[in-house]
Amino acid sequence: MMQSAVRLPTPPPLDTYPAYSTLSRKRSPPSRSPSPVRRRSPPLRSLPPTAQNIKDVDPQRAMERERQLAERLRKQEPVPTKLPTEEEKQAAAKAEYEKLLNSRSGGTYIPPARLRALQAQITDKKSKEYQRMAWEALKKSINGLINKVNVSNIKHIVPELFTENLVRGRGLYCRSIMKAAASSSAFVPIYAAMAAIINTKLPQVGELLVHRLIVQFKKAFKRNDKAVCLSSTTFIAHLVNQQVVHEILAAQILLLLLNKPTDDGVEIAVGLTREVGQHLEEMSGPIALAVFDQFRSILHEQDLDKRVQYMIEVLFQVRKDKYKDNPAIKDELDLVEEEDQITHRASLDDEIDVQDGLNIFKFDPEWEEHEEAYRKLKAEILGEAEGSDDEEYESGESSDDDEAKEEKELEIRDQTNTDLTNLRRTIYLTIMSSLDFEEAVHKLLKVNLPVGQEPELPSMVVECCSQERTYSKFYGLIGERFAKLNRLWTELFESSFAKYYDTIHRYETNRLRNIARFFGHLLSSDAIGWHVLTIVRLNEDETTSSSRIFIKILFQDLAEALGMSKLQGRLQDDLARSSFDGIFPTDNPRNTRFSINYFTSIGMGALTEQMREHLKNAPKPAAIMPIKPESDSESESSVSSYSSPSPIILELTFSVPSSPSAGRPPEIVFEVAFTSSTCSGCRSAIVHKVAFASTKGPTWSQTILHKLSRSSACSSNSTIAVTVVLEIAQPSSWSQRTP
Repeated sequence: MMQSAVRLPTPPPLDTYPAYSTLSRKRSPPSRSPSPVRRRSPPLRSLPPTAQNIKDVDPQRAMERERQLAERLRKQEPVPTKLPTEEEKQAAAKAEYEKLLNSRSGGTYIPPARLRALQAQITDKKSKEYQRMAWEALKKSINGLINKVNVSNIKHIVPELFTENLVRGRGLYCRSIMKAAASSSAFVPIYAAMAAIINTKLPQVGELLVHRLIVQFKKAFKRNDKAVCLSSTTFIAHLVNQQVVHEILAAQILLLLLNKPTDDGVEIAVGLTREVGQHLEEMSGPIALAVFDQFRSILHEQDLDKRVQYMIEVLFQVRKDKYKDNPAIKDELDLVEEEDQITHRASLDDEIDVQDGLNIFKFDPEWEEHEEAYRKLKAEILGEAEGSDDEEYESGESSDDDEAKEEKELEIRDQTNTDLTNLRRTIYLTIMSSLDFEEAVHKLLKVNLPVGQEPELPSMVVECCSQERTYSKFYGLIGERFAKLNRLWTELFESSFAKYYDTIHRYETNRLRNIARFFGHLLSSDAIGWHVLTIVRLNEDETTSSSRIFIKILFQDLAEALGMSKLQGRLQDDLARSSFDGIFPTDNPRNTRFSINYFTSIGMGALTEQMREHLKNAPKPAAIMPIKPESDSESESSVSSYSSPSPIILELTFSVPSSPSAGRPPEIVFEVAFTSSTCSGCRSAIVHKVAFASTKGPTWSQTILHKLSRSSACSSNSTIAVTVVLEIAQPSSWSQRTP
């Protein structure tokens, strides 16, 4: 029998039942039909789960429970932390940095980013931690610069090395360069050249390096350490070549090694002699002669290894070849002028203090003062201006007393030319330390030029250009950029052209050539106007050999840059032709011929076509002409009887038709006679015999200049009559005779 499933209603909540509802009651049978999913209400947050369905009986206890719950929640809330002060941050950073420095080797690793952040928090320059941090950075920078120096970048590495405090870090510098030289012998000449440059500005650094090398050699010699001896002597040899240390030190080392010869000692001496031999031959011939005599005696008398004997024989061959494969200084490393070098005199017998304490860090109470002193020294060495890019100073108004004091100091400096010397040094070092012309112009524009000293910049650019062995376009590009930046610089360079042309005879040929090519670049690039050529007067009287060489190189450079056709068109421009009247004169036939011959001799005859045409069409002077001397503005009585009248210059040009069958040109014999209308003493009869030019052409032509002298009694307004009698002697081979 089937029964239907009946669903019973849900019972009401517990608190709605009467007291007897808590009694046991019969559970209804389970329903077979699926019950719908019911949502449960979330539990109360303010009460624990066990008390959600419990009704509070005692209100006081309920309030106490709520108070205790609120107290627990309040304690669980986060307490706002107090931010540390700047002093606390500095102290924490110092403590952590000190802990890292004092930890044992192989201790805690700290990432570089964390280390940089830690170092950035230490800003107190008087603290030991900051100085220690600066010392580590100095050591790392010096090592990095020395390790990357080579022949091509030594001129750029040395200025960067000067930016580091080499006075404080001279011990680090000497230790690093000695270590680098010992590990790579091929770079020893480069390190010696760098040491020579630094020695010119900081002699104490060069002296310390020499002393440490001497002590290193002495210790290695006592320990029989061949490798260290070889590296030390090689470095000392190149320092001797650079004249950082006197050659007497090399002589003492050679004497020590050859006094009791051994295989290793002779081998080291041979290596030292090959490096320093050429310098000893030039500077101390007797020392070099004694050294090679000692080698010769060792070769003949001592019982040495065959390899060492062969090395001595090779050394003699090197000497015979005049050290062509072992020059004292290579051309690319000859960076120091001889008069600028400071030579130290050190000996093996001297008591030397190598100052090992300079290799380790020491706290300096006056650290800021010493850094400021080196900053001023660096500015003087590198020629940096006081207001550099790294430092920005706030401008303020000064009092009248300060202005008066500055004006007084300025006046004193001007009288001693100290400011002018410093300005020229700044410009020179700025140019020499630049990689290209754009960087040079950018730096030079930042140089603070005093009022009235602007011409010094073009002058120093030209002087630097003239000092080069060959012309460098680097300087021409600098001048072109300045001249095109501002009209002021254009006028200054044009004034420089006039100044250097007037004083060109003071310069030797190489400097003259560089100056001419420099201004040739400015003219070809239209950086300066061509009207500057107005001052050039090309004739025999107003030019010298130096000025003619200058004009030659100038026009050759213009022809190379522009081309002959374009140059010819530029010179024939109607607007600028008046500027070239002095170079291509047409006022005097003599000057015209001189200019034609000059340009033809330098291979630019195409520029003289107009002058040749002018000379061809010019009227010929008459053979017989009355000459009347010019009368003075003053009266006849103003001429003193003790002063003789000025002579008369007579120019005669003869042209004789040539014959194709003539074997040689004719000879002309003429007599010049003149008489005065007022003075019987003014007479002259001189016979000239002149041979024509041997070059045959349409005519034979010859010009004769005859000087006629007048007596002192001749009045200034007398008429002079000149008579010329000609007799032409023609060769007998001519078929036609000319009367």
